[in-house]
Amino acid sequence: SLVVTQKDQFQAMIRLLNTNVNGNVKIMYALTAIKGVGRRYSNLVCKKADVDMSKRAGELTGEELERLVEIIQNPLQYKIPQWFLNRQKDHTTGKYSQLVSNQVHSTLREDLERMKKMRVHRGLRHVVGLRVRGQHTKTTGRRGRTVGVTKKK
Repeated sequence: SLVVTQKDQFQAMIRLLNTNVNGNVKIMYALTAIKGVGRRYSNLVCKKADVDMSKRAGELTGEELERLVEIIQNPLQYKIPQWFLNRQKDHTTGKYSQLVSNQVHSTLREDLERMKKMRVHRGLRHVVGLRVRGQHTKTTGRRGRTVGVTKKK
């Protein structure tokens, strides 16, 4: 899942976890291009992997990149606390994990399907296409829908 090149060679684009990562950006901010990895999580991963934070992403060696990918995929083995992860107490397995790249999309889709199937309020709002998180809908969010008001003669 990653491309390894010779030492002392700069890469403008790196492929990590099915994502193109810009090599010109510092490593902490470059990792945020991966879906499911934010600034705080990438900062923690870089510290756990002992990667120099002042380096650009394209300057890293293949070994350093492999270490970063390993820590991103298996955070609990590297003593990253459970509360830091983006998938806590999964509904089916009950496990804590960090979802990255394609896993984020597939898990979100599965959760929405589960809510729709159970006929939960949130699932029904998703089906109808209304706001889900308790926002007011009387006057806002009218774009894309026909209002349905006609004047009588």
